[in-house]
Amino acid sequence: MQDLTPDPATLDAGEVAPVEELRALQLERMRWSLQHAYDGVPHYRAAFDAAGVHARELESLADLARFPFTTKADLRANYPFGMFAVPQEQVRRVHASSGTTGQPTVVGYTERDLSTWADLVARSMRAAGVRPGMKVHVAYGYGLFTGGLGAHYGAERLGCTVIPVSGGQTARQVRLIHDFRPQVVMVTPSYMLSLLDEFERQGLDPRESSLRIGVFGAEPWTEDMRREVEERAGLHAVDIYGLSEVMGPGVASECVETKDGLHVWEDHFYPEVVDPETGEVMPDGEEGELVFTSLTKEAMPVVRYRTRDLTRLLPGTARSVRRIQRITGRSDDMVILRGVNVFPTQVEELVLRVDGLTPHYQLVLTRPGRLDEMTVRVEARADRSAAERARLGEQLCSLVKEHVGVTVTCDVVEPETLVRSEGKAVRVLDQRG
Repeated sequence: MQDLTPDPATLDAGEVAPVEELRALQLERMRWSLQHAYDGVPHYRAAFDAAGVHARELESLADLARFPFTTKADLRANYPFGMFAVPQEQVRRVHASSGTTGQPTVVGYTERDLSTWADLVARSMRAAGVRPGMKVHVAYGYGLFTGGLGAHYGAERLGCTVIPVSGGQTARQVRLIHDFRPQVVMVTPSYMLSLLDEFERQGLDPRESSLRIGVFGAEPWTEDMRREVEERAGLHAVDIYGLSEVMGPGVASECVETKDGLHVWEDHFYPEVVDPETGEVMPDGEEGELVFTSLTKEAMPVVRYRTRDLTRLLPGTARSVRRIQRITGRSDDMVILRGVNVFPTQVEELVLRVDGLTPHYQLVLTRPGRLDEMTVRVEARADRSAAERARLGEQLCSLVKEHVGVTVTCDVVEPETLVRSEGKAVRVLDQRG
């Protein structure tokens, strides 16, 4: 694959600033952001007063630990616009979550926020190897979901040509990639697998396509998934991270030259990792729940927002800012099966170790008696007999027992059996009632 290491002269100051200089900037911006939240958002005023803390008392970055957390429940309790810190007429755009698991969470952006967002997505894409003049096929969903428009305006800010396809119509997506010849695709990794399947269904070799870079995000994925995509598509598969409550895509990004974790754009977001149970701040290198405080957001500042994403903070490599390790899962996606914690990504790694299985899988939870049971439904590759599928299932069940420590049932089904996701993959199907 092509070497896409960037020219150091093209990097932003926020990517390469000395650590001491960055920490001073963070402290200055954090004081502003905390005061802005207190002045403009009744929820924060009440929460800070109840905790007995104030922005003027912030003497060091470590003092942030005295401030209260923000949770998704807080955002839902203030639905729709109660967390906005500026008058409505200053809000230029509104996004929201799907609300499939409860009240949608609503976020807003001022004109400056939108410009900052575009800058940071452009920075993330450049880190991923994207260069001005490239054509970018955006297959993230458009609309209230932040993925499509976030990628779109970031690509334009970088100087790319955007092909705004959005999600769905998989056969048409492949035809457009074949005809328009983009060098970059931005999509969820699970949907990229569906695109690769469709290439092959149409008799096209995805390695012969124009695609050279895939910028994948919006859901956890594994190193085994990266290898699968890179080998099948002949491109660089690079991770991008974000969530709408903090900004959208572009909060952090892998660098194509290292692919060793996502560099957090710390000039705009201050990361912490806390113990999911106690809320205690963990030292860098220890795994826990990722927490973000925004440093420059105007319309909707967030203070110590609990993302539920599990990771660890690591020193910078390709950039001076710190990295987060690839997200291993979400605390609210974790399945507790007979006392054992199980994450979908753990099962995904094992699925991809079994030659003959595809990465299309789903965890089905049932309770036929007093105890919960889990079935791993996974598709076999083409031309596998029923006996071969049974053998593959036994192999996968043994791996899950050995590496995860829990007994499951494995149902290896024929290709094209499982429903394909056109956005974020639904990995856990809870049928326990």
